[in-house]
Amino acid sequence: MFLRLFYDEKLAHSSYLIGCQASGEAIVVDPNRNSGRYIDLARNEGLRVAHVTETHIHADFVSGARELAHRTGARLHLSGMGGSEWQYRFADAAGAELLKEGSCIRVGAIELSALHTPGHTPEHLAFLVADTKASADPMGALTGDFLFVGDVGRPDLLERAAKQRGTMVASAHQLFASLRRFRALPDYLQIWPAHGAGSSCGKSLGAVPQSTLGYEKRTNWAFAVEDEEEFVRLVLEGQPDPPRYFGFMKKINRDGPPLLDGAPRVERLPIVRLAPALAAGAAVVDTRPAQEYARGAVRGTINIPGNRSFTTWAGWLLPYDRDIYLITDGKDATTAERIARDLSGIGLDRVAGYFVGGESDGSPGDLDPQRILTVDAETVERSASAGAATVLDVRTAAEWREGHVPWARHLSLSEFPDRLEELPRDRPIVVHCQAGGRAAIAASLLLARGFAEVTVFPGGFAEWKASGRPIAGS
Repeated sequence: MFLRLFYDEKLAHSSYLIGCQASGEAIVVDPNRNSGRYIDLARNEGLRVAHVTETHIHADFVSGARELAHRTGARLHLSGMGGSEWQYRFADAAGAELLKEGSCIRVGAIELSALHTPGHTPEHLAFLVADTKASADPMGALTGDFLFVGDVGRPDLLERAAKQRGTMVASAHQLFASLRRFRALPDYLQIWPAHGAGSSCGKSLGAVPQSTLGYEKRTNWAFAVEDEEEFVRLVLEGQPDPPRYFGFMKKINRDGPPLLDGAPRVERLPIVRLAPALAAGAAVVDTRPAQEYARGAVRGTINIPGNRSFTTWAGWLLPYDRDIYLITDGKDATTAERIARDLSGIGLDRVAGYFVGGESDGSPGDLDPQRILTVDAETVERSASAGAATVLDVRTAAEWREGHVPWARHLSLSEFPDRLEELPRDRPIVVHCQAGGRAAIAASLLLARGFAEVTVFPGGFAEWKASGRPIAGS
């Protein structure tokens, strides 16, 4: 048996290729849209991708199951469990086998047995994996978003992201029942989840990529709660806001993601095309580091640095119904294509081209340059206490409740697309977060929406607290 974990840091997502080296067949479980890497690995290991499956209809990325099966000719296996609203609508057209409780996928000598584990989603399946050449007993479980290292899948996404009202309490009860059933399995069972630390599919996922069921029984909070009503209260308590794009992902993965023709290709465009793109209402995203953007950028663009957090903030802030242009700091297409692939991973497929930052077309009047200035804690305290500026805290509501700068106003960065017009325009705005990253994005969005005087307090609340200045709300 061959097993390889693929981990996408920006999505905190794990997918798996499992192969039978005797038969040369392989199965890929929970793939994302970057299908080439599964195909390449299988080829390099002398395997053929013969089967593709996934544990559930994902909310945080575009599934690559349909794409991979299409490219390889593999048999597609999808859950047939759950209610009618969240059945796979493309299953018949794709020739997929619908899996039920107890269904078995055979990959040479490897067997994947389906267990219906509802709670995170109604159709969710876990797969018990057995290498029958060694033993008929399973050696591990692919638990998807049902059971993580240190946590369990959140049961509120169907209601909060997909707007299926009145479902999250019932889902929490289902999750409790699934856990009670699952705990009867052997302690030695390895646990291979679909997400790790940083994912919005749970509250406190561990950073270790795998565990065992016995260890989770000893350390995972969800197994320690015996009372069902208390479990329901705890699992729903304090769940972070789901990113805006989660609802769209649920629907696109249910209805069938569009097929791609390999990796995205992005055309480099002459800088003279930038002003017309902005005038036409396109989203122009400068992906350079915040410091570079602050030193000189084109007014009307927004800054989302192409780092580990890029995909999350792109999903919160970028439109699905307009063209998107990129500004990069690289002269070849490598950076732009990587970023376009990240965007494609969450369904933002309308990348129309890229520009190279810092280029000039020789006519500065066509592009309106801007700089973003920074201020220190002393300046923030002086101007805010005198009412001379609006201090805007763009951290999460949970961070705000734990303590914030006196005189500050709260509007989390995730709420910017819907609530920016609530902010006053009659005074300067000083933006801060915990340590600067989100504040830089927020400042670019404010300037793009016409707020005239915007500065950033880069040290943020961390610097404010370390300085011993007064704190409200803690």
